[in-house]
Amino acid sequence: MSIWGLILNASFVVQLVMLTLLLASVFSWIVIFQRKRVLGRAKKVRRNFEDQFWSGIDLSNLYRQLTVDGRKVEGMENIFAAGIKEFTRLRQSGAVEADAIIEGVDRAMRVALYREEERLDQHLPFLATVGSISPYIGLFGTVWGIMHAFIGLSEVQQATLATVAPGIAEALIATAIGLAAAIPAVVAYNRFSTTADSLASSYENFANEFSSVLYRKVHVREGN
Repeated sequence: MSIWGLILNASFVVQLVMLTLLLASVFSWIVIFQRKRVLGRAKKVRRNFEDQFWSGIDLSNLYRQLTVDGRKVEGMENIFAAGIKEFTRLRQSGAVEADAIIEGVDRAMRVALYREEERLDQHLPFLATVGSISPYIGLFGTVWGIMHAFIGLSEVQQATLATVAPGIAEALIATAIGLAAAIPAVVAYNRFSTTADSLASSYENFANEFSSVLYRKVHVREGN
């Protein structure tokens, strides 16, 4: 008896359950590494951008730096770019009131904010699904394997531990694979969802602060 031998000699249904769980585990690890890279990049972009924004740099110069040579803006940069672009467009039109300018800027930043939140939450539902259903899929394989083992016992005259052990062991492997797929997915989902929520909250706070900055800027000019 070996684990590999038990897998090879398992019934077709149990093997199908094991294969399903194995594929779910592989794809969840792909998602885990991909989400780790994306969220890590988002935190780095936020940190660098906040240092630039609050350094007192001119907003137009900051926008040009972010978009130089067709550079792709992302994360908090994207919210800033959407806001300053709409702000500049509405101010140049000349016939738009100050409050209408700020409303337009808020709408533009809100759209960019929603897109960034979707990007942060991408594939997280898959991890939640793997973490929630994998143990049940593995349990189904276990129940089926044990049932198959006891059906086999009915065909022998004397039931011994040697005859029942392989069937039960192969069934329990399905549960073990289900837990092996579920535990990393649940841990990763909890960690990534917390990080995504934190980033989304910081994006929303920045959008509100940036809107206040532009509000003061447009009203100071209007007062002059």
